[in-house]
Amino acid sequence: MIDFLQITNDPGLARRCDLLPGMRLFVDLEIHGKAQRQAGRNTFISSHGIGDVGRVRAQLRRARLMVRLNPLHAGTPGELDSVLAQGADSLMLPMFHAPDELRSFSALVAGRAPIVALLETAGALQTLAAWIDTPGLSEVFVGLNDLHLALGCRFMFEPLAQGLLDRVAACVHARGLRFGFGGIARLDEGLLPGRSVLAEHLRLGSAAVILSRSFHGGADAESFEDRVQALRQAERALRERAAQQVEGDRLRIRADIEAIAARMGRSA
Repeated sequence: MIDFLQITNDPGLARRCDLLPGMRLFVDLEIHGKAQRQAGRNTFISSHGIGDVGRVRAQLRRARLMVRLNPLHAGTPGELDSVLAQGADSLMLPMFHAPDELRSFSALVAGRAPIVALLETAGALQTLAAWIDTPGLSEVFVGLNDLHLALGCRFMFEPLAQGLLDRVAACVHARGLRFGFGGIARLDEGLLPGRSVLAEHLRLGSAAVILSRSFHGGADAESFEDRVQALRQAERALRERAAQQVEGDRLRIRADIEAIAARMGRSA
């Protein structure tokens, strides 16, 4: 079962998520430099605070809680101490460019919680083999919003069509670590529909995907729980595909991504 990552500081939503299997809650403290990097784009800029870690943690009985901190900076030791004291189960480091940044973060964590490396820079991609054995690292999550910008791509999922995620996934799995990437909309919505995104997660052996803001959108009467259940049903069905079907879906999805990117390029 793939972990569905729900970014929230809402105790009520956290409590609802905790009742569903395979959910992971995600408090997002990253603000340093994010508005500048993603200026003019309809992306999520967090308003979460350190106190939200404890408020969300208090609602959870079985779901795990991941916290994304700011990129490594002078205040990182204090951030770490605060979120760990409030019950964070794992710690995500964003926007690192070189292996020594992740290793410095690992030294500060000092084994107190598993580390999730957010691979979202060209430098982190190029040096993957040099940091994949960082002590305490449990998971590599590819952040496509920033990575596709860093690579000069037009569409968020272009690195997937280019085979870059295949290479990252192979390296991560070879080390026995968890792998995840990107965000997912509802099954039949989004530029690249959620069903296609989910198919590629299963093909690549992904263990985690973020539920996008659009996953919650719409004026229909379908509840959040209904939407999650629909994803789970699709996940089970996609796991039953034969190898030939998986390859056919890969080729179709690659063509769809390339077509979307081409249209975006013409409209730029």
